Amino acid sequence: MQRWPSLKQLHYLVALDEHKNFNRAAKACHVSQSTLSTGIQNLEEMMNLQLVERDHKSFIMTPIGLEIVERARHLLSDARDMMELGQNQGGVMQGSIRLGCIPTIAPFLLSRLVKSCSHTYPELELLLREDTTANLLKLLEHGELDLLILALPIDVGGFHCKSVGEDPFKMVMRRELAATLHTPFDYRELPNQSIFLLEREHCLTEHALSACQLRDKDKINPFAATSLHTLVEMVGAGLGTTFLPQMAIDAGILNNTDLIALPPPGEQASREIGLVWRPSTTRVQTFYKIAELLRTLVCPKAADAQ
Repeated sequence: MQRWPSLKQLHYLVALDEHKNFNRAAKACHVSQSTLSTGIQNLEEMMNLQLVERDHKSFIMTPIGLEIVERARHLLSDARDMMELGQNQGGVMQGSIRLGCIPTIAPFLLSRLVKSCSHTYPELELLLREDTTANLLKLLEHGELDLLILALPIDVGGFHCKSVGEDPFKMVMRRELAATLHTPFDYRELPNQSIFLLEREHCLTEHALSACQLRDKDKINPFAATSLHTLVEMVGAGLGTTFLPQMAIDAGILNNTDLIALPPPGEQASREIGLVWRPSTTRVQTFYKIAELLRTLVCPKAADAQ
């Protein structure tokens, strides 16, 4: 009878690739280092392949080892979905969902989502992770997250995506600066290097520039902030202006400041908020229910009008 790799052995191999260290991988798998190492060696013997090239103090994955790691991730993800389906006995809003969210949304939405979800679906638990778009998409691909809340448009590859609403952009500045501008104002009225933005790994920067139709790069300050709160601090110090999503303003990010929010020049500018998941998941109905909750939080006025 043909022998098959165990999910435990595949889990050890994936953990080693992720943590790049035998000791850290063993801790992540809650086993001893020798157990993890032996499990991977047994996998290599079973497959008659060298998956890990070792020396005394380090290792590298062989090319075939890297390919096996990617295939193992998909198998582990499918196995996890299958177990959750069985544990929940087909219940749509039961069990746990590992939910990832980007930093320009998470502080202003997740607490309300958790509160609303626990009230409406008390048997569903949300396990939260905050990270950049690129990292979250990688974790979703590897099966380490089930569902993402992201700002669109972005390239989500083969993942499925569902919009839950629009989040308008506002231009935030001190009252003294606003008093010098026309209504509506033009970007040409602003001094050069007076617009502060987030670091490039935050997709909000590209979304804001595109949606708000800012094409004069001379207006952008070379300083790049790490968070929306840092942008507020810079603008509050009288150094210029910035773009903020309405979601952050509604959550009180401008409270106790002397800053005001104005519509940016041009047409109504906004980013789209969406849910993203793997096409192979068994929990699409659950995700659609979560989308309904999110729509009432992202666009409460539209939800009230329905």
